[in-house]
This record gives sequence, C-alpha cells and structure tokens, in this order.
Amino acid sequence: MSESLTPEDLSLRALMGRPDYLRFWLSRVASTLGVQIQSVALGWQVYAVARETMSVAQSAFFVGMIGLAAFIPVFLLALPAGEAADRYDRKTILRLCYAGEILTALALVAASTLGFATLPFLLAVAVAFGASRAFMGPAGTALGPMLVPRSLLPRAIALNSLAWQGASIVGPALGGLLVALSPAVSYAGAAGLYLFALACIQGIRGNTRPEVNPGSRWALMKEGLAYVWTNKIVFGAISLDLVAVLLGGATALLPVFARDVLHVGPEGFGLLRAGPAIGATLVAVYLARHPIRRRAGPVMFAGVAVFGLATIVFGLSTSLPLSVFALAVLGGADMLSVYVRQTLVQIVTPDAMRGRVAAVSSLFIGASNELGEFESGVVARFLGPVGAAVFGGVGAVLATGLWARLFPDLRKADRLE
Repeated sequence: MSESLTPEDLSLRALMGRPDYLRFWLSRVASTLGVQIQSVALGWQVYAVARETMSVAQSAFFVGMIGLAAFIPVFLLALPAGEAADRYDRKTILRLCYAGEILTALALVAASTLGFATLPFLLAVAVAFGASRAFMGPAGTALGPMLVPRSLLPRAIALNSLAWQGASIVGPALGGLLVALSPAVSYAGAAGLYLFALACIQGIRGNTRPEVNPGSRWALMKEGLAYVWTNKIVFGAISLDLVAVLLGGATALLPVFARDVLHVGPEGFGLLRAGPAIGATLVAVYLARHPIRRRAGPVMFAGVAVFGLATIVFGLSTSLPLSVFALAVLGGADMLSVYVRQTLVQIVTPDAMRGRVAAVSSLFIGASNELGEFESGVVARFLGPVGAAVFGGVGAVLATGLWARLFPDLRKADRLE
C-alpha cells in the first residue's frame, strides 16, 4: 500500500505522525470548536435580549458591538502579547489563555442560569474573552512552527487552517442546536472543549521556549513593527486582508438575517454560520494535499475579489440554500487569501520574531474581523442588514483593485518558498 502513496501523502503522514504537533493540532480543533459554539450563543443571546426592548436595526447594532468589545483588548494588548510570546514559554501562555476561556464560559453559564445576562454583562464578557484571545493568537501562531521541520511548514499551515475551518463547520451548527435548548448548555459545552484543549497543550513535551533577543520590551516591540512595515509583500498581504474583511464583515449580521430576513430560526442560523467554514474547509483540504506553488499573488487577489462578490450575493439572497452557498464560496475564497498570507509571513520570519510579527498580523486580523462586525452593525443601523452586506461586498471588490495598484510586488509574488 505504501508504494502507491504520493509525496503529498507521505508529507501529511510525516506531519501528523509527530506527537507534539498532533497534540497542538487537536487543541486547535477543540478550542476553535468551543469559540464557535460560544460565539454563536453570545450573538444570539445579545440579539434576543436587545429585541425585548429595541427595533431590528437597533438590535443589529448591538450585535455589532460584540465585535468592538472583543477587539478593544486585542488592540491594546496585541504588541505586549507578541513580545511575551517571544520572551516566555509559549505553551505556558496558551495554558493561561485556555484557563481564561474556561472562566468566561462558566461566567456565561452562571449569568444565563441565574438570570443576570444583561447587555452590559454580555459585552463585558466579550471584552474579557478578547483579552484571552489577544495572547492566544501570537503564542499559538509562534508555537506551531516550533513543532515541525521547515520543509513541512506550508502543509502544517494548511492543516492548521483545516482544523480551524473544520471546527467552524461543526461549531456553528452545533451551537445553533444547543442555543435552541438553552444558551447555558452552549456555554457549558464550550467550557468542556476548552478544558480538553488545555489537556492537549499540557501534553506537549518538546521545547516551547524561544530564544530571547537582547533589548528592552519596547525595543523588541518596535523591531516587530519595523519588520512588517519594511517588508512590503507582508504588509500588503495583511493590510489587504484587514480592509477586505473589514468591509465584507456581513457574517456578523447572521443573527439578523436568520431571524428577520430569511426567517429560519436558530437551526437555520447554525447552517448560515457553518456556510463559510464549509467552503473554507474544502479549499483547506485541497491545499493540504496540493500546496500553491506558483502565482501566489494573483491567487490571493482573486480570492479577495471572489470574497467580495459572494458577499454581495449573500446580501441580496432571500433563499436559505442560496445564502448558504454564497457563504460557502465566500469562505473558500477567503481561505485562499489566508493561506497565502500566513505562508508568506511564517516562512520568511525568524523564530525569534514570530511572536511579535504574529501579534501585528493578529492585530490586523482582529481589526478586520472584530471591527468588521462593528462596521456592519453601524451600516446596518442606517442601510439595514441587506444594504450593509451589499455595501461591504462592493467595498471589498474595490479594495482588491486598489491594493493591486499600491503593492505591485505582492501582485507579482510567485512561489511560496
């Protein structure tokens, strides 16, 4: 049987056969699944609480406020978190982050069970959750490459994305079903998954402490910023991701579309949340077996353009199957962009700087995702949810053309080596 295996199969087998990487990968699956379930429940609960006293547009605005609440600690803590990932044991940082996630989930269980899940409390928990994620992103991104040889890094990036996207398929659908029972049940399930992720990380035996460069904390943070700024391919890639997703963050409005546009309830809401991950997972599976070897820049720009077009289709759709299909296309296109960006950044960045560079990247990603939710909520307040989605999709398409002109080196990028 081994004689019929392709080089790609051998590489994947070698990658998944590394115990420390496998534990890291399983922790990523479990934690992402927990995050998705908790996010679904939190978005649905915020919208339900708001609708008790507010209009659809006003309630949509508060759904967007979740994104802003989660982004504030990411913005404030990203650079210190990156410096910490390059100074302290990365496994220890992840253990503390998972412990923080467990505490937020248990707080939501208590609030939902005892009846004090008010809008201010839910937004405050979102802030605490964002603080944990601010440190988890750089530490996790920097830890992964320490567990695999450089030759397997592109496939490891694809498999890491597959873990995230695969959990993002199951998580929203499961979250929608659990929310139909009770938000407290959803939060309890998320807490259990965070506990499993903590156990997996605890089992990693290899060295997870980086070599610390000399210099003050501020000097090291500035060094990471300077690296990203001077490398125009890296800066162009992550800034394009920021602008496109910032404008095309209509998925934050899925509770509004599920309840008051498509009228499909919590079960349909779970399907809508799973839509982007379905497309992204299919693309990630393909990339894990067939990594991009040529024309990386054009592939990335094409992915962002399709992302914007699919967002427009989703906004205009009045059919659940078409909406899920548009979201799947959106997710698959975004996966192409994420894969190219992450591979470029991680391959060219020295290990001693990975935490700081990952922090800058996570700051951009956090801005695009969390502020994208806020932008969608604000635009929905004035244009309605459909208008907000179409506005964002058109903006993402226009940004693709603008960035292609501003960053010609990125447009001409060829090999991911």
